[in-house]
Order: sequence, then C-alpha cells, then structure tokens
Amino acid sequence: MTGIVDYNAGNICSVERSLSALQAPYLLSKNPSDLTECDRLIFPGVGDAAYAMEQLNKTGFDLFLKEWAHAGKPLMGICLGSQIIFDSSEEGNVTCLGLVPGTIKHFDSLIKQSGTSNTVELKIPHMGWNDLVYSNGGSSLLDGIPEHSDFYFVHSYVIQPVDSSIIKAYCNYGIQVPAVIEYNNISAFQFHPEKSGESGMRILRNYVQNDISQEVVAC
Repeated sequence: MTGIVDYNAGNICSVERSLSALQAPYLLSKNPSDLTECDRLIFPGVGDAAYAMEQLNKTGFDLFLKEWAHAGKPLMGICLGSQIIFDSSEEGNVTCLGLVPGTIKHFDSLIKQSGTSNTVELKIPHMGWNDLVYSNGGSSLLDGIPEHSDFYFVHSYVIQPVDSSIIKAYCNYGIQVPAVIEYNNISAFQFHPEKSGESGMRILRNYVQNDISQEVVAC
C-alpha cells in the first residue's frame, strides 16, 4: 500500500489518477497516523516552501516524515516535496525537514554563483519539457526509461545537495539542474512524473510494482 501525504500543498489529484491508472492501491490522508502501516510514501507538493513547512508543522507531518525516513522506509518526494526534504530553502529563507543534507537555491542565485549571465534570457520558472542525463549510475526507478527521455518541470528553485553523488539524473537549463536524487531510502524528483506521460508513469510503476496487481483503495 502506498500512502500519499496530503498537507494542503500538493498536486494530489494527478498523483491519485496516476496510481489509479496503474491499479496500485493507495491511501490518501491528512492525518499522519492513518499512513503508519503503509509500505511507502509519496510526498508531493507545489507552491511556496515556507507555506508548505507551515502546513507540515501544523499537521504533524513534519515529525511523522522525519520518523518515517529515519526508520528506513521508502519515501518519494515530487517537485516541492523533492525540495523541502533538504535542510533549508532560499524561498522564504525557511528551515526545511533536514532529511537530506543540502539547500534549495533560486535559479538567479546559481547563475550568479556560476559567474555566467543569463545570456539566452531563460524564462524562470523553468516550465515545460526537458530531457534527462543520467549520472552516478542512474536509479532503479528509471529502469526501462531511455536516457534523454523528456519530463515535465515547473520550478524556480533548484536542489543543491551537499553530496553530488546522490544526483542520479539532471537536466540542463542554463545551468545543470539536479532532477533525480537518491539518498538511502529517499528518492526525489524535481519534475512531475505524474504529468510526464508514459515515462513518468514508468517511474511510478517501478516505485509501486510490488502492489501493482492489488485492488485500488482511495480514502
């Protein structure tokens, strides 16, 4: 059973539709205690990091996610959920969950840091389809997906892990953008697998494959 974390800041419906299409059982809940018996979690998210952290703190999901991760259980972050698992974010200068060492920085900060200018006037947020380059051995969640497949991105802030070896795929958008990370039992996707066609569905299928033939449960 896959649990979906509902903390009032997520792209919930599209994740639900994708799991339903895969006929993979899931449980959606705003209550952390409802998800304790799940085998794995999906932690989605869109919007503002500071607001998301406020909601996590209010609902108790902050402590729940820390306990879940420290227990070694599978956790998948998507979009904003791939960012606020890190230590802190420039978006609102907020302290985040601290599950993965690193920070989240705005595109502009990284472009300035690189010493280059936005010579091609890249639009920010980075919105639309971009292809992936695999790195550091790739990921088992990318099995069956050819390198340079396209995925759908919408973001203005960029994952900056302390340890670059956890980056399993990246895309290029003016700078090198970490797109897939794996850290122990945690995987995170800056793009939206649930909005990325068959390649995105393959990622989700790989994640929930042990449950794929069971009855769908939605709450």
